[in-house]
Amino acid sequence: MSIVSYLVKRFLRFDKEQPFIFLSALLAFSGIALGVMVLIIAMALMNGFDNEFKKKLTVMNYPLTIQPKFFGSVDQTLLLQLEKKFPELSFSPYLTSSVLCRHDSMLEGGYLFGVDFKRESAVNDIVALGLKQHVPTGFEVMTGKGLVEEYAIKKNDRLTYIFTQLEPGGIAMTPKMKRFKVTATFDSGLSAYDKGYSYTTIASMQKILGVPEGLYDGIHVHSLNPEADIARVSAVLPDSVSIRGWWEDNGNFFAALKMEKMSLFIVLMLIILIAAINIISSLLMTVMNRRSEIALLISLGASKQEVKKVFLILGVVIGALGIITGSILGFFGIWVLGTFDIISLPADVYPTSTLPLDLTVGDFFSIIIGAFVIVLASAWYPAKKAADVDVLTVLRNE
Repeated sequence: MSIVSYLVKRFLRFDKEQPFIFLSALLAFSGIALGVMVLIIAMALMNGFDNEFKKKLTVMNYPLTIQPKFFGSVDQTLLLQLEKKFPELSFSPYLTSSVLCRHDSMLEGGYLFGVDFKRESAVNDIVALGLKQHVPTGFEVMTGKGLVEEYAIKKNDRLTYIFTQLEPGGIAMTPKMKRFKVTATFDSGLSAYDKGYSYTTIASMQKILGVPEGLYDGIHVHSLNPEADIARVSAVLPDSVSIRGWWEDNGNFFAALKMEKMSLFIVLMLIILIAAINIISSLLMTVMNRRSEIALLISLGASKQEVKKVFLILGVVIGALGIITGSILGFFGIWVLGTFDIISLPADVYPTSTLPLDLTVGDFFSIIIGAFVIVLASAWYPAKKAADVDVLTVLRNE
């Protein structure tokens, strides 16, 4: 056994004469384990919520949307050209209008979409599920679950939609109004969309808005790889038409999530940093308590590098054990939270009623590497102080 490994094992033992040194090391181990565990669970939660929001927003915002520019138009000819050019993509033309939905004395703002339900079901899975109840025809409408619950609407009840377009009415201009029969509902999992979005037939919207047949406000596009397909589709579109991805409409939201995740990572890493201070204090107390032994070892032929290595390894062992224990506890916590329904979330606020957990390999290794760097830096200073012990002074005085 080398002198380094022998001394490391000796200094790790409980010292009855100096119990506070062992207690300080134990606190450092516990703090690092706790910090790593909390970081792993927190990063898994942040990634889980991030992924859930992306799934929901991708569906209700559509992967890609084709819209006319200021003076352009989207028509049936363009739709047929795109369907022929990109048979692997799904296209759904739509008309839309801002509306106020009224039921009795209650009002709710939102958007009413006129769609071809056969095409829409190919680009929107949420609407496709709602169509299993009934496919709206004529002046029938599919509303979100949130609106149905808020208004206590039953099937075949009627809702009045007040449009932003005006029409002559006596001596003044009045907004257009139309009653629709509720024949189907959808549930996106996001209350803002469930309350604000409604779907009817494109023919109904054409009659109400006075839009000629074959002209649309835009085309929704379903793509499995929208980041790559946006460039392909854009290359064949006329100059009067533009295309945008769902991430462009929600860039600020996901930038805020990314910033929050980074801030949380830094704040929780401070827990490990504070715990690492206990490593410094524990090793410094060990150095002060073992000065005479260190001086004697150096006088007997041990090199300063070996002494420095002893305390460096000592700190790394304490920190590494804390990191390993914290990782095990973190994965155990993720398993418990994911397996058992311990925490339930309000479905009208969050995109899911259960805790979404998804720890990426990159985040895990960032936590491990960051914690190990802090541990290594904490062990370096006490190790340096141990190697700098003045042998003559210590042996003369002690």
